Amino acid sequence: MSVTQHDDTTHYYAASSVASPQHRLALLYKLRFAYPEAWSIPLTPDGSGESQLFFFAEGRCEGRITGRMRGANHPRRRSDGTFLPDFQGIIETDDGAVIFFDHQGYGRTYPAERRQIVSSATHLSGDERYRWLNDVVCVGSGEVRSTDGRITELVLEVMELIWQPPHE
Repeated sequence: MSVTQHDDTTHYYAASSVASPQHRLALLYKLRFAYPEAWSIPLTPDGSGESQLFFFAEGRCEGRITGRMRGANHPRRRSDGTFLPDFQGIIETDDGAVIFFDHQGYGRTYPAERRQIVSSATHLSGDERYRWLNDVVCVGSGEVRSTDGRITELVLEVMELIWQPPHE
């Protein structure tokens, strides 16, 4: 095992040489969205530490799932600035289905103009065409894009983890 520096930050991760070549991800959709309304409550007396936030989200998915997205994210911001997204909502697909989603993860504080997002996600649908999503585990990777300290767009690529038997 080796330790590798991640980008230009002080965060490190352990890289293992026993990764299985069988693990695959397949792009499910790319989500682009914005927060038209937001609220924040500081959880420390001076307002500099943790806080609880609430965002209304609106956007669009493109890919294997294509449609309009609406949701609510109610992340907690830790004292180190890291956000813990707790994001639920619906996707109304262009072909008339409704899909619920639930994303959890981390919103990193770096880099300043394109902060990193990583997440895990599940989906649920009663529509026969999308029921296959009901037991799929997904991962997301994206960024919070901002200009002059103001969020302009969030972009998240959501990928299905393809099941494979364990590496022998």
